[in-house]
Amino acid sequence: MSIQFIHNIPVGVRFMLMSALAFAIMTACVKLVSTHGIPVFEIVAARAIVSLIISYVDVRRKRLSVWGHNKPLLIARGAVGSLALICVYYAVTTLPLAEATILQYLHPVFTALLALVFLKERIQRSTIVCILFCIVGLVLIVSPEIALSAGEELSLISVAVALMGALGSAIAYVIVKRLSNTEDSSVIIFYFPLMALPLSVFLLGDDFVMPDAEALVLLILIGIFTQIGQVGLTKAMKTEVASKATAYSYIQVVFSIIFGWLLFSEIPSIWTWAGGALIIIGALINVFGSFNRRGVKV
Repeated sequence: MSIQFIHNIPVGVRFMLMSALAFAIMTACVKLVSTHGIPVFEIVAARAIVSLIISYVDVRRKRLSVWGHNKPLLIARGAVGSLALICVYYAVTTLPLAEATILQYLHPVFTALLALVFLKERIQRSTIVCILFCIVGLVLIVSPEIALSAGEELSLISVAVALMGALGSAIAYVIVKRLSNTEDSSVIIFYFPLMALPLSVFLLGDDFVMPDAEALVLLILIGIFTQIGQVGLTKAMKTEVASKATAYSYIQVVFSIIFGWLLFSEIPSIWTWAGGALIIIGALINVFGSFNRRGVKV
């Protein structure tokens, strides 16, 4: 029955889960390499270099043009994704981490709304329930006191930048969905590091730190798992509706809890377990809602 259940999970959902796992591993590597004193934008640049090389080789392996067919939209995808990443880092450095994380994880909500307007995708009830469960679960994990009290006043500029980062991520996802009709996933992925590399190098300035052997391996792994995550995300957006596919990105939080415990001895609190349970329940509601619409028995 369990094998049949896994077999019946939509392909797009499988790719999104793979993407979430890869991004969680990448995040763990980022945390590890930061202990070596490597600046944030150097990590971004290293990630972009590895992804750029892998993407280029993959595109040439398929004997495709690296420039694709819809160059303006491909450039827009790379630029918007890069700017969204910059906004996220700015928000993390100027807001409490909990608030910055919560604001960033609003992107599935923005994706669902943008997909409704620009892709004419109907927002399914199971996806709405999943998003609501996941938002509540995320609040419980990163800052339970927000759910119980008003909290401190935040910088309006920082909040606006954080929301721009979430909106930018959503726009990038919707652009990927549109591009998937005409472009190969490898070409779409190639444009992100192509735009992110010069931006991160510019922001790095003179703060470059020569990594030691261990840090260098971690930087390479960051690029590799980023690539795996991007492939999973792009393929998920190609085979599943945008609002449903991005809703599963919340599972990354659960994976991160596991890696935090295994690698950094971070014991989750009761709030973390409660929030993680809500995220899993929301994801299962989304899966079963998909099964019921397709008439699949589990």
